[in-house]
Amino acid sequence: MNCVFKALSDPTRRRVLQLLRQRPLSAGELADHFAVSKPTMSAHFSVLQEAGLIEAEKTGRTILYRLKMSVLEDALLGFAQTLGWKGKAPDGARHPTGNGRDKRSDFKRLKEQA
Repeated sequence: MNCVFKALSDPTRRRVLQLLRQRPLSAGELADHFAVSKPTMSAHFSVLQEAGLIEAEKTGRTILYRLKMSVLEDALLGFAQTLGWKGKAPDGARHPTGNGRDKRSDFKRLKEQA
């Protein structure tokens, strides 16, 4: 969880996540939104990948990045639970891992409570 929050601590990386929320983008398309060098952007992409927040798919010379929202949701839920929040999924909700809990529902409820 610490590596997720480290990745989120930088405004450039947060903006990358916002852009990827709309659709997958290539490294070049993402870099066009920032006034920094390509090596600097590459370092940001590495931090986000290490945290599991994005995934990269290389096709030829192009790298396409996608947002992995479930990792962010899990980190936020974990953090909320360390503060004593005890979220419970509604009856009938299913968690993708099959344990009966729907973390997405917990996340939505957490956002509504904020």
